[in-house]
Amino acid sequence: MTTFDDRENAFESKFAHDAEMQFKAEARRNKLLGLWAADLMGKSGDDAAAYAKEVVRADFEEAGDEDVYRKVAGDIGDKADEATIRAKMAEFMAEAKSQLLTEL
Repeated sequence: MTTFDDRENAFESKFAHDAEMQFKAEARRNKLLGLWAADLMGKSGDDAAAYAKEVVRADFEEAGDEDVYRKVAGDIGDKADEATIRAKMAEFMAEAKSQLLTEL
């Protein structure tokens, strides 16, 4: 194998790893967002965990974050405005990435 092939394989491996980490971070962010929203709706325990799973599943509807935002915004109604929900999404993404890095 040549040096070029080695570099190509290394780039492909890094790309696959980065994509997997992004997927895991988004799923974790969505779970954290779901737990936050469940708390706003007065859910706890198993009900909160079930709702968090619904939020994670909502992300598979379309590319991007809008499906998750619509799910949460529709469910919590006037308990939080758009800016608050989007700020929480950003906050939880940072937290999710941090958690994943500490688990490595």
